[in-house]
Amino acid sequence: MTYQPYFIEGVQRPSRWMVTCDHASNLVPPELGGTLGLPESEMARHIAYDIGAAGVSRALADALDAPVALSNFSRLVIDPNRGEDDPTLLMRLYDGTVIPGNRHADAAERKRRLDAYHRPYHAAVEEVAALHPKRVIVSIHSFTPQLKGRPPRPWHIGVLHAYDERLTKPMFHRLTAEGDLVVGMNQPYGGHLPGDSIDRHALQHGRLNVLIELRHDLIATPDQQQAWGRRLAPLLEAALADTHL
Repeated sequence: MTYQPYFIEGVQRPSRWMVTCDHASNLVPPELGGTLGLPESEMARHIAYDIGAAGVSRALADALDAPVALSNFSRLVIDPNRGEDDPTLLMRLYDGTVIPGNRHADAAERKRRLDAYHRPYHAAVEEVAALHPKRVIVSIHSFTPQLKGRPPRPWHIGVLHAYDERLTKPMFHRLTAEGDLVVGMNQPYGGHLPGDSIDRHALQHGRLNVLIELRHDLIATPDQQQAWGRRLAPLLEAALADTHL
């Protein structure tokens, strides 16, 4: 099978929703030798991808009857949720782990990876996003319960935003009202990096959007991923209705 840097599923689905998963895969493309010099144990960690996020994204897209876009390369290859000028686009050190395959990556290699993986993914996302005139983008990510040398993260789920809070505020309130969740607003990260996926495909086009971060120990299994997808869908629909947009 020929390698491709992304997957689009359900493109003909009628929903105004679109689900994106920027860090769906820990795959290193075959032209890079299928490895960046790291053992499998490191590539299975959160440094390489968002654990469980792909399964949640697919389950959520099914529940919303929406298309879903998933990257097919590790963020260690080049990070699709970073702008092209972001200094963390191509990481040489991540959460205490040196990335041997990136140590000598120069400007020419950076451009090659942009052309081969990053840009085709974003072109495909934008093509699908533009198919609906009132598109709403929900981006699914996951976070590790604890970074090395840092305190444990208490949140089950985070709702991230930049300056556009039209959908994130009602979604935050809907999640908080569930009663059994520790919900963070712009936790465990801030919600805006210039040139990131939400900026590129939502903010710059005036599209409603929300970025959801799930703690990855809660979505480690296929059953957990399905359950979260089914749980999030009606909450997102209700939050969208709350906006009257």
